[in-house]
Amino acid sequence: MSSSSADRSRPPLRQAVTRLLPARSVIGFLGLLVVLGMLSYAAGTAVGPVAPGLHPAGGTRTGGSTPTDDGDMGGMHGMGAAAPRPVPVGAPR
Repeated sequence: MSSSSADRSRPPLRQAVTRLLPARSVIGFLGLLVVLGMLSYAAGTAVGPVAPGLHPAGGTRTGGSTPTDDGDMGGMHGMGAAAPRPVPVGAPR
């Protein structure tokens, strides 16, 4: 028996799959991104939290202890005062 012309024109399955996949370099780059992401996640998990006392402004803390102070940077006088008025040109200081 002879094969039909439709069977001869159809590409083999392997060629069709190869044509649909992205280039090897793209697959390699995506694989590298996945590996680097997993390594950075593992390093972050091993190190632990960067700022354990950090909490949202106005939010509640999840930890059991209360802070000893309210976070005020004492000695910063005049930080909330209005800006000085500009001196007109030629006016005595």
